[in-house]
Amino acid sequence: MRRAPRGTRGAVRAATATLLTCALLTSCAGGGEGDGDETVTLDYYSLAWQKESVAANKKLVARWNKTHGKVKVRYVQGAWDTVHDQLLTSFEGGEAPDIIHDDASDLTDFAYGGYLADLRDYLPEESRAAIPQAGWDSVTMNGGRVYGVPFLQEPKVIIADKKLLERSGVRIPTAGHPWTWQEFERAAKKLTRDKDGNGKPERYGTVWPMKEPVKQSVNLSLSTGGRLFTRERTGDGTKNTVRFTGRDAAISELIHRQVNKDRTAPRSGLGMGGSDTLPGFFAGRYAMVPLNFSFRQQVQQQAPDGFEWTVLPLPRGQREGENAQGVVPQTLSVAQESAHKKAAADFVAYMTTPEHQAALAKGDWLLPTAKEALKDPEINRREDGWRTGARIARTLRPSPTLGVRGYAEWSDKVATPAFQRYYRADTDLDALRDALVDDGNLILDRYQR
Repeated sequence: MRRAPRGTRGAVRAATATLLTCALLTSCAGGGEGDGDETVTLDYYSLAWQKESVAANKKLVARWNKTHGKVKVRYVQGAWDTVHDQLLTSFEGGEAPDIIHDDASDLTDFAYGGYLADLRDYLPEESRAAIPQAGWDSVTMNGGRVYGVPFLQEPKVIIADKKLLERSGVRIPTAGHPWTWQEFERAAKKLTRDKDGNGKPERYGTVWPMKEPVKQSVNLSLSTGGRLFTRERTGDGTKNTVRFTGRDAAISELIHRQVNKDRTAPRSGLGMGGSDTLPGFFAGRYAMVPLNFSFRQQVQQQAPDGFEWTVLPLPRGQREGENAQGVVPQTLSVAQESAHKKAAADFVAYMTTPEHQAALAKGDWLLPTAKEALKDPEINRREDGWRTGARIARTLRPSPTLGVRGYAEWSDKVATPAFQRYYRADTDLDALRDALVDDGNLILDRYQR
């Protein structure tokens, strides 16, 4: 999911706080109501925050309003930092916007709480057919109900210093022939420089920004055949449980090994967000950085003159089928309380046509989910790593965290501190496993009674 980088979020939040309060608690009272001329006005709560992305959204809204005489859409600006609390307040107050921009990780609680409409009876068949089943799996839960349309997605890639990579002599991976994780480890060792051998390299082969370690650890586990969450059908429905076996733990062990044994990644990176790594990357302190796809925009805008960079696909496991990673797509949903669900769903279908997905993806430096949108020439150009992203789109799968009731509490109270302790080498793998599984299943069980 694309969120505003640190440093930008405060400005976005300050600029939109008054508007959010008014829009979600006051103006939405008019959302979905017929005006005197029987025109329906729907509120579209958008989380677009970049200039290009906001412009693309507003352009599409204006085009809709120009071509739809009886259903008008009012653009309401939201912010990623406050979306969950703002939406919860609006749902509980009976003043929810008709159309809701969010991401799939936020849908679970709202879906089970009865706040979101099941879109199966409202979406046209062409909307369903445009997006692969893997996308629909990310928004389908609670007995097969569909609670949103997944329209943007963001893989993780490796952004590398091109000159250092070429000088090292390592094989340059491609989307068709990515590195294995073992090759990635070897490349990181070749790219690390510790001239005086004191264990404090002048240049690290890589850096792991793990300020938010849980989703990364879970989503990357798919690339070694792991999942962390299993689903079992019972007489009372689907039951989620946590596991942490060898394949689930392989990437966590790799990160731990690079930081604490091989010294090919700095310990300081564990407390960083993605943006925090860029000054060191530009200064040659890190040769490669695993980052979300959208960070290419910051690299393109902030890289010093003469700095050459390239985008590499995420490494894969060695076994058959281990070329996957988990993603959490951005979604458009319809509020259950909307008085005009069909009209709202029609607008969602309009916003998520392949052509419009491509426009929105380019504005946000993300990937669309629709198969035809991924063929857009601009999304397949070589510059800035777009082609690499388009070619790895087929390897993207719904994050194992999606649809798991109790995931947020497990992540905050158990998994985040447990992973942080393990990556800092304050605990061992057995202690990490005990926390994730034993404490985690106690939490999940409470949500499934």
